[in-house]
Amino acid sequence: MSTPNRVYLARLAGVAVFDPNGDQVGRVRDAVARMRATQRPPEVVGLVAEMPMRRRIFLSINRITSIDTDAVVLGSGTLNLRRFEKRPNELLVLQELLDRRVQLDSGQAGSVVDVAMESSRGGEWALSRVAVREHTGRLTRRGHLHQVDWDRVRGLGAVGDNRGTANLLAVLEDMRPADLANALQDLPDARRNEVAAALDDERLADVLSELPERDQVEILAALDRQRAADVLEEMEPDDAADLLNELPPPEQDVLLDLMEPDEADPVRQLLRYASGTAGSVMTSEPVILPPDATVAEALARIREAQLSPAVAAQVFVARAPLTTPTGRYLGMVHFQRLLREPPADLLGGIVVNDIDPLRTSTPLPEITRRMATYDMVGMPVVDRNNRLVGAVTVDDVLDHSLPRDWRDRDAAPTSSATDDGTLDGDDE
Repeated sequence: MSTPNRVYLARLAGVAVFDPNGDQVGRVRDAVARMRATQRPPEVVGLVAEMPMRRRIFLSINRITSIDTDAVVLGSGTLNLRRFEKRPNELLVLQELLDRRVQLDSGQAGSVVDVAMESSRGGEWALSRVAVREHTGRLTRRGHLHQVDWDRVRGLGAVGDNRGTANLLAVLEDMRPADLANALQDLPDARRNEVAAALDDERLADVLSELPERDQVEILAALDRQRAADVLEEMEPDDAADLLNELPPPEQDVLLDLMEPDEADPVRQLLRYASGTAGSVMTSEPVILPPDATVAEALARIREAQLSPAVAAQVFVARAPLTTPTGRYLGMVHFQRLLREPPADLLGGIVVNDIDPLRTSTPLPEITRRMATYDMVGMPVVDRNNRLVGAVTVDDVLDHSLPRDWRDRDAAPTSSATDDGTLDGDDE
């Protein structure tokens, strides 16, 4: 079943939604679009489906593999059954736009009868066309139907009770997470929490990782606990563990219990390591492949968009199982070496193992010295059985070597480098 490039959303209302096994999970009731900066049509982020017992849930557009007027088909993965709640910067397309009185750029008044979403080459869906029926002033005559581009219709702006937040989010949407984090620090606390709560889970997770610990805790506390757990699931396990470390143990346990088990388990493991050691600062999800994987497979893996540059800079080679803790650790291959080797060659033939891996108990100053000595972007971390349990990357080292308040724009410099390369005033 193919997905058309353009879909009129009113025609999707009531269409059945199926999981990958062909079982019906509900029916489409609306589409969710996120308002963006002026001159850019809203981005469609998902659909609202009605489950049995009239429960409405959100289906991310990235989870949908096929859309047409006969059926909507979901890809593999866990279905989030949390009840859908619209956020301030979001638009329920059918509920809020159908029958809206608008004006075409020609000056003709009319009402919206349908709205189309269209996919770009990059796979992003956005509202693109609007079907508007003219007002004729006569009860017995239907006006002409116009199908025009979104930007040719006036009266389709941000709606709802929180327009100020929607407009602010539109201004901030294209910022890098670090820049958005700086912008949030300039807002009053209540406004900052309001804007943060309106971000989607993935975006908020990225921004939280760039904020001072105090702001992270306050924003997380302002969310309901299930939403907080959802955001923690979107964070890298090491960032989530750092944030949870700022909370009292009872609150840690509540949030970890609300997270999906496969997302919570690596975070629980990281929380067990002593502060300031390789175990506490490493990422537990580096790129890991078996020795019989090819160079071509390794290059495809490190090209995945969700990997940070530091994590994608090297591939670690280990025996099965390939999730941490792995089988016996064999070595690593830097991405520059991958670029120089024939695509069909096996990783086992080019693996490098002449640098001793870190142990989970290796202290941060020692990690810093070893990475500087060998000009490493990332180093493996193994347990006593020589199983790979994670990797320390250069961004991990920087985050934990700088003063604790380095992200706080209001904080005065309180730390300075000492002769041995550590930092005064840093507990870790």
